[in-house]
Amino acid sequence: MANRKRVFDLLRTIDVASCRCPAHGNRGNIQVSNATPQKDYAFEIKCSTVRYGLGVTREVGHDLVNMDAKNVCVVTDPNVVNLQPLKTTLDSLTKTGVNYKVYDKVRVEPTDTSFKEAIAFAKANDFDSYVAVGGGSVMDTAKAANLYACDPEADFLDYVNADIGKGKPIEVPLKPMIAIPTTSGTGSETTGTSIFDYEELHTKTGISHSALRPILALIDPLHTLTMPEKVTKYSGFDIFCHALESFTAVPFTERGPAPANPSLRPTYQGSNPISDVWARFCLQVLQKYFKRSVQNPDDVEARSNMHLASTMAGVGIGNAGVHLCHGLAYPIAGHVKNFVPADNVYGSAPIIPHGLSVVMTAPAVFRFTAPSDPDKHIEAAGILGANTTGVKQADAGKLLSDTILQYMDYMKIENGLKTLGYTSEDIPDLVKGALPQKRLLALTPLEQSKEDLSKLLEDSLTVY
Repeated sequence: MANRKRVFDLLRTIDVASCRCPAHGNRGNIQVSNATPQKDYAFEIKCSTVRYGLGVTREVGHDLVNMDAKNVCVVTDPNVVNLQPLKTTLDSLTKTGVNYKVYDKVRVEPTDTSFKEAIAFAKANDFDSYVAVGGGSVMDTAKAANLYACDPEADFLDYVNADIGKGKPIEVPLKPMIAIPTTSGTGSETTGTSIFDYEELHTKTGISHSALRPILALIDPLHTLTMPEKVTKYSGFDIFCHALESFTAVPFTERGPAPANPSLRPTYQGSNPISDVWARFCLQVLQKYFKRSVQNPDDVEARSNMHLASTMAGVGIGNAGVHLCHGLAYPIAGHVKNFVPADNVYGSAPIIPHGLSVVMTAPAVFRFTAPSDPDKHIEAAGILGANTTGVKQADAGKLLSDTILQYMDYMKIENGLKTLGYTSEDIPDLVKGALPQKRLLALTPLEQSKEDLSKLLEDSLTVY
């Protein structure tokens, strides 16, 4: 039935888009109403301009000159500030005569408080452009600083996603932003999303609008060669879940309501034929290069491909969106107690890195979503290396879940939420933090009750 429906959805799309001139006016017997449809009938793909190549960071100074930039805000964090990626960036700006100031106080896994500190810095310096050098936390902080500096009278919650904030559309013009990612995971260099921990509710939320997208993403694989093993693992699972969630998200023709004006079409639109291409590409890269990128930090081929996959996943999620793994991950990270990743690669303060919080529930989530489209779940497992011969549709969820667990086991990922400090008693609070993530929960291909969310979390307390 699902496949038959997709055929009719495709025919409707072709019918709406087909030529109406006399020579091609006979379009068959398909009848299309002029009434505003209840569900969407179109999707669009927006992303940053992407430039990929070893050493491409050296070009950023020329890009800023070409933009006639006079006063640049370079955003980074206390770790990256001492590393080669920032040195290369600043050398390029210096050689091309571009004036800049560095903001290096970005918090890994930023909060509303750390966002506001960066916003204050931006407001005080009247920047005409931004360059973000770092991981997703840096890029998301730069987006927020740019937005609120360009709308200085706005209240912080004005642009934050509903139901936590007001979810206002961005109508003020923003300054151009260039993103130079140094990790392979978030894909923030191509998206219009900026995520932070909202401390009052102990959950993550964000700002989502196409205006936040960087105008240029410089994807330089050289920056990934210094990523520690644990960062490589966790960020790799962020790509993993981005690809799987966008691939299995509710189809764009099933998301509603249709916008009265195309400018109101949301950033996250549901799975579509183009985002599916990026998702399949990322899954193929993960199958071939994820383990290699962790095993050997000097494997330039593996780390280069993972860096590219991160960007391509960003293109996919930046338009299709993600769903339950991310919706549940936000309160998991926001309610962190005492968990500190080994080796202090994220510092000594309690923190649950984003990729870890996302993958914790992935086995349970895809067992849950598989009935919505068993064929897609089986296909995803097959691309990741599973043997799909003779697999029945009823076993699609178990196959994909087992495949995810094999990757987690190989990477020695923590054994469920209990290892992160949670017990069954914490589940009501985690559900409470997940419920406001309505734009993510709505993209899940099956509706969920509070009881469903509770069971998914309960099933994720231990995973092996």
